Amino acid sequence: MGDPDVLEMVQEKGRRTSRDPDYASHINDEFKRDEQSKDSIFFRDGIRQIDFVLSYVDDIKKEAELKAERRKIFEQNLRKTGLELETEDKRNSEDGRTYFVKIHAPWEVLVTYAEVLGVKMPIKETEIPRDEKMSLSYLAGPVKLPRNVKHPRPEYFTAQFSRNRQELFLIEDESSFFPSSMRNRIVYYILSRCPFGVEDGKKRFGIERLLTSHTYSSAYPLHDGQYWKPSEPPNPVNERYILRQNWARFSYFYKEQPLDLIRNYFGEKFGIYFVFLGFYTEMLTFAAVVGLACFIYGLLSMSDTSSSTEICDPLIGGQIIMCPLCDFVCDYWRLNTTCLASQVSHLFDNESTVFFAIFMGIWVTLFLEFWKQRQARLEYEWDLVDFEEEQQQLQLRPEFEAMCTHRKMNPVTKEMEPYMPLCSRLPWYFLSGATVTLWMSLVIACMVAVIVYRLSVFATFASFMESEASLKQVKSFLTPQITTSLTGSCLNFIVILILNFFYEKISAWITKMEIPRTYQEYESSLTLKMFLFQFVNFYSSCFYVAFFKGKFVGYPGKYTYLFNVWRSEECDPGGCLIELTTQLTIIMTGKQIFGNIKEAIYPLILNWWRRRKARTNSEKLYSRWEQDHDLETFGSLGLFYEYLETVIQFGFVTLFVASFPLAPLLALLNNIIEIRVDAWKLTTQYRRPVAAKAHSIGVWQDILYGMAVLSVATNAFIVAFTSDIIPRLVYYYAYSTDATEPMKGYINNSLSTFLIADFPNHTVPSEKRDFTTCRYRDYRFPPDHDQKYFHNMQYWHVLAAKMTFIIVMEHIVFLVKFLLAWMIPDVPKDVLEKIKREKLITIKILHDFELNKLKENLRTSSAEFSKRVMIQENQV
Repeated sequence: MGDPDVLEMVQEKGRRTSRDPDYASHINDEFKRDEQSKDSIFFRDGIRQIDFVLSYVDDIKKEAELKAERRKIFEQNLRKTGLELETEDKRNSEDGRTYFVKIHAPWEVLVTYAEVLGVKMPIKETEIPRDEKMSLSYLAGPVKLPRNVKHPRPEYFTAQFSRNRQELFLIEDESSFFPSSMRNRIVYYILSRCPFGVEDGKKRFGIERLLTSHTYSSAYPLHDGQYWKPSEPPNPVNERYILRQNWARFSYFYKEQPLDLIRNYFGEKFGIYFVFLGFYTEMLTFAAVVGLACFIYGLLSMSDTSSSTEICDPLIGGQIIMCPLCDFVCDYWRLNTTCLASQVSHLFDNESTVFFAIFMGIWVTLFLEFWKQRQARLEYEWDLVDFEEEQQQLQLRPEFEAMCTHRKMNPVTKEMEPYMPLCSRLPWYFLSGATVTLWMSLVIACMVAVIVYRLSVFATFASFMESEASLKQVKSFLTPQITTSLTGSCLNFIVILILNFFYEKISAWITKMEIPRTYQEYESSLTLKMFLFQFVNFYSSCFYVAFFKGKFVGYPGKYTYLFNVWRSEECDPGGCLIELTTQLTIIMTGKQIFGNIKEAIYPLILNWWRRRKARTNSEKLYSRWEQDHDLETFGSLGLFYEYLETVIQFGFVTLFVASFPLAPLLALLNNIIEIRVDAWKLTTQYRRPVAAKAHSIGVWQDILYGMAVLSVATNAFIVAFTSDIIPRLVYYYAYSTDATEPMKGYINNSLSTFLIADFPNHTVPSEKRDFTTCRYRDYRFPPDHDQKYFHNMQYWHVLAAKMTFIIVMEHIVFLVKFLLAWMIPDVPKDVLEKIKREKLITIKILHDFELNKLKENLRTSSAEFSKRVMIQENQV
């Protein structure tokens, strides 16, 4: 990486300033001025800005001397790199126990590492106007932010920073040339690679190791002021306050986000997350409107559907005796007891379901294609076009370097780099794979346990509700099926949360043990583990209800049994779609409510408790660094979990949306709140995270593409096998005998007949009945047929229609998807033109600069030569 060379370059400056007596005297005089505002973000001299803060508490344990020695060496090495440190004694802290080490990066350090990190800085203000959508701008006025908030700085042409070309860049003020986010990124880069000694024969370095060993208790950059009031001079502009006022307020839920300001304050990685979340929320608006229209259609047509009319009719549904839903304790029941369930089922299982499933297949394609365009535009606007190559070189993890004993030549850079053989990693890879497999198996086992709960409790509910006369009114809308489904879904959601909590800890530990080479590899490995687990954890119960429940039941007299004990679950006569809708609603809504409450309440309580514990010396100055020290830490994986939450929600919106057209609306409402909750907690409840660069949403984009393809198949299968649409269409076109009312008689046609005398003795209810047959949901021959209880021809017609529908729907949606993907370019034409123009102008500016510099050097050389000649002539 070239770090030793960089250290050597800036160490000389550190040695020079420490030897300069005038400089040291000036600093000591300044340090005597101890009176400063509690909101100051400067050293005691009021000149040098604090870029980073380290804190620690004296340790009285046996490792106290070792930790003190580590800190001493670490801080000495930081000074050698050119960083300037100032320590606040514990007597000046609020709790009387904590030392604070304030770090300032002087100009020489900043320009050196800006060149190392390949930072792009402005060289000329651009004449290309910003993209402002002029159409219907007067209608968009209320959602717009003030221009100085939306675009706090003008647009510039930029070039990679070079110390030898400082005159080329627009440096008006050295203290404000590098944004605070870039300053803390540079300081953290130094901190993460600074050594603190040799232990066990290995060179130890990096602030992360010191934090893990509790040598330091925390390391964080400062917020630039209070979030509830603007800063006073000499402090710079309080961007935190501006973000709080214009972004992190719930009353601004309809406003656009100040994306440039977010990027300037938190860095590109956080900026891209909020761009993605905002874009996804905007696109959800269209899906939510169409989904709501489909729901309203179902609501308006609910009373006109012939199926529920026949089920609710006392002369039709009231006269149909259905077979028991469980063995021995369950009784025969009349079809009209499911009247309300059949009406509610029509809300989500109607003609619009097919349309909405196809629409969402196209919507998800448009979303991903337009996001690629938005991302390309963002890369241009934020100078991230060439970032991918930089990231491969610069994001080496200090933990990887520390653990490596081998070195290998990089075939690209031709430099020796740390290298770890595959044999050293292989055991951890096996352990990792085994752990993920074990936990996913545990999820499946828990799902089976919930199924067993539903099977065993269903009989209890059925017999209890049958025996209690006081529950007759309740039975009309709270049937044993619905009761079991609701309680089972709630229990499943609780199990999901518990498993998720434990797996998060284990997966993070295992990923560290794999020792990934780069931060990108670390996040990719963790992403794969977490997503696979959460995919199984959150969606397995929905897949079961959608594709397995009621599909392998058998028929009366020959039911299938789970573990030869519990009889397989049957769907409602109207299908399993309403149960899938119930399951999806409880898990999706519960997860979103729980997530928002946790994100809002958890840091609030922790911060309150931490501040309460800290206030022991209330007469002392509660300084800016102490205020931030008492805030909650966002953590290096904080943004990872935000992406994971959004992607899991995307799965709910796309994978099972055919069963629940209101899912996009629920997701839209959640995201409107989520944006403001995330903004509020970042600006008020969390320490300022270290700025980091990113040019895209990374591996999440591939996951979204995979889920988009899978969603086409799942929705096609839901419409075909979980919904009741295909059987109704087959009856309408092939088996209806009434020309005026084609759907008349459908319910009777969809139910087969079973002879009660054919029941095995251990399954039939004990009481004698005055009827000889019962009905069940299937297409089988009646008991008086030669092939009794075998599937009849209508069953095969329906199955063929289902398979045909799946093939046709998938081909139509995939064809449209490929056409849209081909028609919509990944990078908009105007962005390509701007990139080319900027490169051309930048090259011209660099060429002119180098040419002028060469001319000046030639003039200087010529003048010096002439001067020497004159001197020699005079001497002669």
